[in-house]
Amino acid sequence: MPEAANVLDFVAPVGRENLAGRVYDELRSALFEGRMRPGQRLKIRDLAAAMQVSETPVREAVVQLARERALRLEAARSITVAGLSLEQYLELRTIRLELEGLAAEAAALRITPSDLDALERANTALAAAEEAGEATAANRANWAFHHTLYAAAAMPELLALIESIWLRNGPMHAFLYPDARPSYPGRHRHLDIIDGLRARDPKATRAALRADLMEGGANLVALLGRMERDTAWTTPG
Repeated sequence: MPEAANVLDFVAPVGRENLAGRVYDELRSALFEGRMRPGQRLKIRDLAAAMQVSETPVREAVVQLARERALRLEAARSITVAGLSLEQYLELRTIRLELEGLAAEAAALRITPSDLDALERANTALAAAEEAGEATAANRANWAFHHTLYAAAAMPELLALIESIWLRNGPMHAFLYPDARPSYPGRHRHLDIIDGLRARDPKATRAALRADLMEGGANLVALLGRMERDTAWTTPG
């Protein structure tokens, strides 16, 4: 019989730093997937209770996300989810076209069958969620599609840059849905992206990704413009 001290040797101690990292990862996922909306007010106490952890790792994660401009700390106890003005959104979209386009090109040369399967599953889930009017599920599936695509490029530094932008972009989709849903005619541009990947055609894949960002975001741009004209919507960075 093993000694009692060794009974649980299949788990390792979780230090405070590791716990803070896990909290940070969960909050990042919520931002990526549009589970938070711009302007939403957060309380460290409530977040800690929801994640069943102490307030310290939550506070550390919130401070880090504020440094990354995904959250805003207006006062000691005031935390809000940051949004984007129309000008900021358009500037970031210009950057995204280059960075995400580069990732799409690289993915076309490195994509694996399992990656393609994951992309198809994510797109199927997206279509089903949009049809059912389930905004949260749609945003989650959309992020899963794009993240799988960019991770397939096997360029971790590039992926980190893309993720830093999506931290600020994800909540906008949640807040503006269903206006963020593409309304262009014809097939979904995600299908064009998958076709480009299957053909291992970097140019076609990049062009499809560009069309997805431009056409898919057209309603979002229009709505941001209306909001700024009608309600003086402003969002500090």
